[in-house]
Amino acid sequence: MKILIVDDERSIRNSMKEILSDEGYLVDTAEDGTSGYEMASKGHYDVVFCDIKMPGLDGTEVLEKLVSDGCESAIVMISGHGDIETAVECIKKGAFDFIQKPLDLNRLLITIKNATDKTRLVTQNKSLKKKAYGGEQMIGESPAIQHIREIISKVAATPARVLITGGNGSGKELVARGLHEQSDRAAQPYIEVNCAAIPSELIESELFGHEKGSFTSAIKQHKGKFEQADGGTLFLDEIGDMSLAAQAKVLRVLQENKLSRVGSDTDIKVDVRVIAATNKDLRAEIEKGNFREDLYHRLSVIVIHVPSLDERKSDIPLLVDYFVERICSETAMPRKAFSPEAVALLQERSWKGNIRELRNVVERLLILGGDVISAQDVRDYVL
Repeated sequence: MKILIVDDERSIRNSMKEILSDEGYLVDTAEDGTSGYEMASKGHYDVVFCDIKMPGLDGTEVLEKLVSDGCESAIVMISGHGDIETAVECIKKGAFDFIQKPLDLNRLLITIKNATDKTRLVTQNKSLKKKAYGGEQMIGESPAIQHIREIISKVAATPARVLITGGNGSGKELVARGLHEQSDRAAQPYIEVNCAAIPSELIESELFGHEKGSFTSAIKQHKGKFEQADGGTLFLDEIGDMSLAAQAKVLRVLQENKLSRVGSDTDIKVDVRVIAATNKDLRAEIEKGNFREDLYHRLSVIVIHVPSLDERKSDIPLLVDYFVERICSETAMPRKAFSPEAVALLQERSWKGNIRELRNVVERLLILGGDVISAQDVRDYVL
């Protein structure tokens, strides 16, 4: 574990370094805020102890700059002039903790343990999120995909609701995830709901929750997806399959930012960004009476259309390479190359199942094909 001590008092620096080195930590020191900031920015330290009162760049400024840079070190402020107001102000600005001089050894070691525990949890959380998400990426350099990336970068930081359209398997969920990950809600929950996969009689309970005893199988209170996503993002996939009754309740949440669980009259305030997706023509569904026009206008502040794979065949070579890498990594399967002729044949065929179908085909060829996937392999196992 690496620790950095930033303090303009040599005696403090040296004594802390000696104590912590004896405890088995790797310790570096900096004599002022400027050098401390530079070292903390480049050194990948687990914990940074930073004095507040220093000439030039003081500790508070160092803290603000490191937090602004996205530094992942746990920053602990130290001061001989500490008071409650200063401590609270430092914590508000992103410090992990605040301790006063003269430093107590036990307090110092407990602070380091707590800081490292927090760092470990943050790292594990990021790893779990990555595994849960699968690490899927939006692959491609076609004009259509570059245009979607540009829209995401412009829209993500705003609170605007987004409607994503496109065929099954085209990657609508990747666009939704990209909007969340690039927003200021990225650290908050991201909840997905496939409206087509939930029976119509259960969709309201799933979205808004229910109270114990509100219906036969309601044996305990249940928080719905809107409550679970509070502060974050709710992705309503295949919203064109949602019942009209549920649509009316969703509209109320979007209008008033509050909901009531099934079986309750109590309002619960929520702060949720809603992103919706559909493979249907919602305007046609409105004409048929299957979708509320007022809800459509609430959801479609920004509309992003995800093209089919047939509309972006120039991306197929990149997608094949990407899927080979992912599938072989996930399954410990030996990596195989695709011949240019094999890739050309894949580009010629039609892909009604879009990217999802291409991934399945790549996996099939990796299992059944030769050491190098040939055009004949594609003819035998795909065409």
